[in-house]
Amino acid sequence: MPYYEHVLIARPEISPQQVDALVEDITKTVKELGGQVGKTEYWGLRNLTYRIRKNRKGHYAMLNIDCPANAVAELERRLKINEDVMRYKTIRVEELDEEPSPILARRDREERRRARREGREGEEMLGDYLGDEE
Repeated sequence: MPYYEHVLIARPEISPQQVDALVEDITKTVKELGGQVGKTEYWGLRNLTYRIRKNRKGHYAMLNIDCPANAVAELERRLKINEDVMRYKTIRVEELDEEPSPILARRDREERRRARREGREGEEMLGDYLGDEE
């Protein structure tokens, strides 16, 4: 079966839990139509490049899908009529990448840097504090 990467943008007014429910519904739909979903990633509430329906932000989610082409057509048909979905894009790929997407990898890298920076600042403050006692 062909492989697909599917990215969708949901309205900013809905909660992350509702986005998770939407992703679960997509997963259920794909399984009903004879496919399977690999990894799913929630990228969070992000700024849009341009306004869509007067919105400046949207919830982004990505799914790796392994299913027949008619299942993708049915999935896209269902997403067209869903009011919570602002945009979606399905791209056929040669193979599914199980590594984290560049967006999540960058977020993890930034969190590690922030933790290191805060840890170092804490050590410097502790050193200054201990040095004052002597």
